[in-house]
Amino acid sequence: MDVRFISRDGVRSCAVTELGALLDRPDGLVWVDVPAWDDQANDALTTIFGFHPLAVRDSMNRNQVPKVHRYEDHFFVVLHAPQSGAHGHVHYVELDQFIGGRYLVTVHGPVNPAIDPSTAMVEANAVLGRLESGKLQPGTAFELSFALLAALTARMRAYTAELTKDVWKLEQQVTGGHLGNPETFLDEMFRVRHGLLTVGTMAALSREVYGRMVTIEAFGAGNGQDLLLDAVDQFQHLTAMAKGQKDYLQGTIEFYQARTNTKMTIAAERLAVIAAVTLPITALSSIIGMNVIVNERTQWLSVAAILLVMLAMSGALLVWAKRKGWF
Repeated sequence: MDVRFISRDGVRSCAVTELGALLDRPDGLVWVDVPAWDDQANDALTTIFGFHPLAVRDSMNRNQVPKVHRYEDHFFVVLHAPQSGAHGHVHYVELDQFIGGRYLVTVHGPVNPAIDPSTAMVEANAVLGRLESGKLQPGTAFELSFALLAALTARMRAYTAELTKDVWKLEQQVTGGHLGNPETFLDEMFRVRHGLLTVGTMAALSREVYGRMVTIEAFGAGNGQDLLLDAVDQFQHLTAMAKGQKDYLQGTIEFYQARTNTKMTIAAERLAVIAAVTLPITALSSIIGMNVIVNERTQWLSVAAILLVMLAMSGALLVWAKRKGWF
């Protein structure tokens, strides 16, 4: 667990034992960051901060959807960021926040063992770098929280941009006449669509969370409300981006499927014509062949006549199929 005190003089790391004294100070901000849940974190959130047991439980466990809970002197917010996994799977990287007047508590994870734990620290590391460089000087805990949110939405935009590159590549292959394995190619397109659907869902649900905070004016009618409206706008923009690319990819998938199905239909029609043309030959050979060829001697005149009849019937079928436009 990392404890940092943010003041006009900058940001400095503090010991956990100083946490009580830092919270009693009338100046500065306290940022407590919990990279991974442990007994020390549980004790701090329960004893020192006195958070609600349900909120502590939610921060300790994985949450399937974003949420916000309002308490007497703080808000509890759950957000998610996307992280690519194996075979097209998208991991939900969770960031929980307790936003008070002078303090911010952030809890990361739990993280799926299949991904690097450092992926959960992307937003916190980005904000810490801005604090240490002096580029970020938050005056309230919510401003610090908003900086984390800005880093999270930037991560979502970058993820959407990477998927967009894949969409463009797939669209170029389709319009360029891709003739590869349809099953493999469709599987790749479906995986990209799943990624866009996931990030769009994350953004839409997070937008609803911050939309509710706007409705109740969670951080006052001034700068806090403006930042909340900005958060709603960012998530709305991300939702529209993901949906637009997903719809575009879906159109590409439908175009590819229609072209593939058309080719299969044409092939089936041609096979049917071939089967129809060879049917008279098969019928005549099965009925007359034993009586004409397999005998004491071959009756060449009859064989020639039968062959002419076969050719005539097959030719007539070919002409008829051509007039019908079947090939």
